[in-house]
Amino acid sequence: MYIQTRALRLMSSRWKRVMTQHILNGRLSQDVRSGFLEMVGKTPLIRLPKVSQETGCEILVKAEFSNGGGSVKDRAALYLVKKAMEEGLLKEGGMVVEGTAGNTGIGLAHVCNAVGLKCVIFMPDTQSQEKIDLLRTLGATVYPVPAVPFSDPNNYNHQAKRFAESQENAYWTNQFDNTFNRLAHIETTGPEIWAQTGGKLDAIVFGTGTGGTLAGVGMYMKQKRSDIQVVLADPEGSVLYNYIKHGKLERKGSGSITEGIGQGRITDNLNGAPIDDAVHVTDKEAVEMTFRLLHEHGFFVGASSGLNVAGAVQVAKNLGPNHTIVTCLCDTGQRYYGRLFRKEWLKSKGLLDSVPEPYQEYLH
Repeated sequence: MYIQTRALRLMSSRWKRVMTQHILNGRLSQDVRSGFLEMVGKTPLIRLPKVSQETGCEILVKAEFSNGGGSVKDRAALYLVKKAMEEGLLKEGGMVVEGTAGNTGIGLAHVCNAVGLKCVIFMPDTQSQEKIDLLRTLGATVYPVPAVPFSDPNNYNHQAKRFAESQENAYWTNQFDNTFNRLAHIETTGPEIWAQTGGKLDAIVFGTGTGGTLAGVGMYMKQKRSDIQVVLADPEGSVLYNYIKHGKLERKGSGSITEGIGQGRITDNLNGAPIDDAVHVTDKEAVEMTFRLLHEHGFFVGASSGLNVAGAVQVAKNLGPNHTIVTCLCDTGQRYYGRLFRKEWLKSKGLLDSVPEPYQEYLH
């Protein structure tokens, strides 16, 4: 309690009020959540019956679309802002600035609204219009910029950093290299999975962009039991599969339709993560699984969720029957409705045939 009280003295008055209620809420019924901050985390863990039966393993998914802002990135967003406020890096009425492919920005916009901060987002102009529109609806200022490699000074992350440095009381949350990101998963996602499975799991599998989820959950699990396998599911065009398998930062494939995952470097969040193995998931496999999740399991999710489950299936087949593999459903399909669920767009990417034929009639 002393640590909590001391931290509160360092925070802005608005953040104090929100966090005080967050602390006091522990005295309320566990069925009552107080405000948006209490809507981050504590997501259900769900068994996928069909893919579990097909593999002979238990395939379990964290329903991360159940977070208040609708994605797994809400966890990182909360910690990036909370820790900055606690350490005096961001003061009341200040501005949060981030470079993001979408979901972290959406989470940040929600958190900023909840605690009275401004939000500015730089993002690649290749991302879905749904994400851009949602960010603006949430009150964020959005700057779509040309998609260029991280090595380019005009990469969206570098532009976000420069903008934050040019403003008063502005904080660049730096989701890729700020390890408050993975701390969110060490302190929340990992313990939740451990408790929900009773510690009876054999592997975790996640795609990664910043590396926060995979690294944080992996670090927590290895502290609990060193034999739990930590596996990276990597999309086309990313260097991480070859890095884990062969120690070389070389791309496998030319690029992916999945948004927010895949990487061309080792981020600070991913650095030092206890990764045991990697699986490569093609866009065809990710799209097929996304539509199977919708029409066979009832979950309307994006392609990164399809990639996660396809990766978990690969791991299940590698391990053999009677193992338990955990991954997550990252966000909802609504954020990709104008692309992933549109027939002409899929056809333009050569992916229409990846949608199981019985489900193609539901495309718009």
